[in-house]
Amino acid sequence: MDLQRRSKVSAEFNMSSMTDIVFLLLIFFMLASTLVTTSALDLVLPKSEAQTVKRKDVSVNIDPNKQISVGSVIVSLSELEREVLKQVAGKEEAVVILRADKSVPYEMVVKVMDIAYRNRLKMIAATDPS
Repeated sequence: MDLQRRSKVSAEFNMSSMTDIVFLLLIFFMLASTLVTTSALDLVLPKSEAQTVKRKDVSVNIDPNKQISVGSVIVSLSELEREVLKQVAGKEEAVVILRADKSVPYEMVVKVMDIAYRNRLKMIAATDPS
C-alpha cells in the first residue's frame, strides 16, 4: 500500500513582509527622534551619571551670559520667584528643573534653589549624561 501525502507543507519562510515592517519602524523612530528637543538654549550642562527625568513641569534656564528664563519667558533674578510660582500654580507636586550652564557662578544656582526651597517645590538639577 502506497501512502503518500498529496500536499506537502513548505518549510520556507517568506521574510519580505517582516523586512517591510522593520523598515517602517525604522523610519517612524527616525522621524520621531528628530521632533524631540530639550531646549532652544545652547547650554553646556555639567556631566553626571544620574538618570534623566521624564516629568517636566517648570524649566528654569541660566545661560552663560547669566540670563535667566522660566520656560520661554526671560526674567530678571528679582522676577524669578514670581514667574516660577505663576507657572507652578494649580499643579500638584510641581517639579522645577534647573538647567544651568556649567560656567554659571554657583551663587546664582543656589539662589534659584533657595526660591524652590522657600516655596516647598521639588527641584532637579539637569545634567548632561556622560
